[in-house]
Amino acid sequence: MSSQNARLETGGFVPFYRSYTKTWIHAVATAGLTAFGTLTIVHRWFAALALASYVVPPIVLYLRHGRNDDRADADRGASTPERDESPTESEPESDTPKSESNHAEPESEPSGSSRAEPDATDTRDALESPPSSDDDGESTAADGTADAAVRDAREKPEPESEREWHAVEAPTDATLRDVAVAAADDTAESSAAYAVGDGGIVLADDGDEWAAVLEDGPAAGGNDLRGVDATTDGEAVWVAGDSGAVGRIDAETGRHTDFTAPEEITDNWLGVAVGGASGAETVLLINGSGAMLRGTYGADGDGRALEWTGPEKPGSGSSLSGVAFADDAVGYCCDTNDGVFETTDGGESFDRVGLEGADGTLTDVATAGRDDCLASADDGVVHRYDGPTWTPERVADDALTGVARREERAMACAADGAVHERAGGAAGWKRTDTDAAGALLAVSLGAVRAVAVGEEGTIVARG
Repeated sequence: MSSQNARLETGGFVPFYRSYTKTWIHAVATAGLTAFGTLTIVHRWFAALALASYVVPPIVLYLRHGRNDDRADADRGASTPERDESPTESEPESDTPKSESNHAEPESEPSGSSRAEPDATDTRDALESPPSSDDDGESTAADGTADAAVRDAREKPEPESEREWHAVEAPTDATLRDVAVAAADDTAESSAAYAVGDGGIVLADDGDEWAAVLEDGPAAGGNDLRGVDATTDGEAVWVAGDSGAVGRIDAETGRHTDFTAPEEITDNWLGVAVGGASGAETVLLINGSGAMLRGTYGADGDGRALEWTGPEKPGSGSSLSGVAFADDAVGYCCDTNDGVFETTDGGESFDRVGLEGADGTLTDVATAGRDDCLASADDGVVHRYDGPTWTPERVADDALTGVARREERAMACAADGAVHERAGGAAGWKRTDTDAAGALLAVSLGAVRAVAVGEEGTIVARG
């Protein structure tokens, strides 16, 4: 490098920047831009730090360099007044020969100029000086820390609570009244979800897109479907609805079997719950007369057999509004007259466990096990049962239309299109406004995904 390039050039920003790019400061600024730019995957505000680390150093150095040069020029100009070579009237022209003037003592350098020159030179030399070994160590350590943070951010899975709800395109504009995430141990790659609604529509989603499995119900009658649930292994799905519509879908093949009008009952089934694995299934159907029909589906010597018992009324006859299984034995149902009923024998019998004094009408029920139940109501309250005690929790101002449980987590959907979530038993409820085009009517919660459905073919999902 020539001596001219060994220091920052003057004469404007372009020459200055050209020489600046050859300095070690520019190299460090570029490293900072790269490190902070990579960290934007952790938080987008690292982009501001990246830009600042690259843009600020040359601006500061240019301004400082310019001030030093201007001050030096000003000091030199002030200390060396302009000479007038022509004689004045009061000062006659000197008769001293030029040869004698050559022997005159030279004028001393102005003191102002002698201070400015070292300052500018020191600044320029400092810019060209290589960083010390300590600086190299600190830079390397910082780069290593940044790389480690990036690796950790990439390897650490994103918590479900931080994933965003998004609207999903559905191949129908019919109102969807219930939804079920099929597999208990589902993953983002293999889980499936099913939704049912008006006109007998049954939709399925394997993680890629939603498609119609049935377009007019299990009996091809076009009756509205109001309930859907899956076995614990996700291999079979049951649907139920108006005019006694009942059907079973094999999740692997997509083939369905019609069981409409069980025991010659053609009532409108308002919900369905399934307990147990495929081939050892217990099915509970509820209706508007407060009655429940219990079915068992499994293998016998000749193949598959379905047997029905009932119907029985767990309560006083008020319309049943929700039913859910925690496993093949424990389950709950609720009615519109503050009644919540528990079974511990797979639906063979039910005992009333509450609820007294609720202001709203119960709309749905969810459970994670015995003495662990949530009941949603149309006044925005979720009632929590933990054994002998019921505790009301204010969740929303609008009506809650559905509730779901999985282990410690709980979700409720509302008529205003919002989803409310509780991460654990001691945590509060958190509201999330979704992109739902209509009111949400049901929600289902899986291991890593959640789905809510509603009016006008509305589907919103997370995970």
